[in-house]
Amino acid sequence: MNVSNREISHSVVDLEQVQGFQFKAVFSDGMPELYIDEPQPTGTGTGPNPEQLLASSAGYCLAASLSFALGKFKQETGGMKVHVRSIPGRNEESRLRIFGIHVTITLGKPEAAYAHLDRALMEFEDFCVIAESIRSAIPIRVIVKDSECKTLKESD
Repeated sequence: MNVSNREISHSVVDLEQVQGFQFKAVFSDGMPELYIDEPQPTGTGTGPNPEQLLASSAGYCLAASLSFALGKFKQETGGMKVHVRSIPGRNEESRLRIFGIHVTITLGKPEAAYAHLDRALMEFEDFCVIAESIRSAIPIRVIVKDSECKTLKESD
């Protein structure tokens, strides 16, 4: 692993069991607490489950990365929407695993409203820390559409 000499901040999350499968996540930087739980009947369903957190992290990171890439060209997203679906399945030992994550990002404007969109679309995935970190273990399919539902990019 190559790490530059610059200081890299660490994310710290402390988890505290509340009851059963419900945990309280306390973040080091003063963010509001988050309750994580399994859906019923295993848990009480009082918060997102780990699979939802993984999927939302990948989707958010990709959307933020695309927003940043467009911003480098002084382009606004026009308000984007992101739909993320995790693909569960069972491995050879019949244990539940996530076999894929599908992310669809819909931009808030038609393709013609963006300058340098092709360049932003070409590079944004490479800068997404979360998706690129988990992609070696879990395939991530990314589709980007404009506000008229025209597919601008599709990658596996």
